[in-house]
Amino acid sequence: MGLLKKGMQGSLALLFLFCGVLTAQEKAQEDSQEESQQEEFKPVYLTVSTFHWNDDPDIDFSEWLDTEKEYFEKVTSKNDLIIGSGFYMHYFTPDNSEIIQVSVYENWADIEKANEKNQELIEAAWPDEEKRRSFFQKQNSYYSPQHSDEIYTSMRFHKPMEMASEEPLVYYVKSSELSMNGEGSPASFGEYNKNVVQKNKFVKAYYTHRHLWGANSREMAEVFVFEDLADLEASFEEDERLVGEHWPDEGERESFMEDMGKLFTGRHSDYIYRNVPELMK
Repeated sequence: MGLLKKGMQGSLALLFLFCGVLTAQEKAQEDSQEESQQEEFKPVYLTVSTFHWNDDPDIDFSEWLDTEKEYFEKVTSKNDLIIGSGFYMHYFTPDNSEIIQVSVYENWADIEKANEKNQELIEAAWPDEEKRRSFFQKQNSYYSPQHSDEIYTSMRFHKPMEMASEEPLVYYVKSSELSMNGEGSPASFGEYNKNVVQKNKFVKAYYTHRHLWGANSREMAEVFVFEDLADLEASFEEDERLVGEHWPDEGERESFMEDMGKLFTGRHSDYIYRNVPELMK
């Protein structure tokens, strides 16, 4: 999800793009740019809705994508208050019936305003009340009545997507619990992000967000985007290599990891989804 997308702003400096050893002056300039970017960071807001397929065996799903594309083109894509959106399908998760729909907004107020704008666009797209009712009956028939909603706010740690893909990408979501006990250094998470996640060639994009409104106030999610499952697996070995490269001293490495680990309770869950390229904004 994050499941998280092009609405996120700001970018950490990527030192590894430079060849050779930076001079002290260049390093100071790089640090200054990074501090400036951190100060300018502005979080965005994400609504995450979990829907479930209708398990009625008589439902014909052959037109599901065309139906959602019609809504996307007539409503979502035209609503400028929705700065990003996407559908994410079960790949390796506990529930094969789930479909995750994510929308991204610049601020909290725009969430409500966007709903009002959606209604205006719906009435303009389907001015005939009977045709409008028929379309939404068809759209709703694909889903069960059960769904849940969460709202998250983005965090500054991210790696923007630099590739466009017409094929589904793999989204690995790691949902962790923050310890929230004052232990551990948040700066260590930033250091790990800059020297490992940002440099991992297999990670095509990376996003972080945390609970704002929903069931678990401790929740923090990391979303890693890969071209395929093979790259996801390869990224773990690459992480180990980058960790060893940045913290070559075993004692320092263990101390750093222990300190960063204090930010979390130690409990986490993993989910893997694939996006629907035709429904990405």
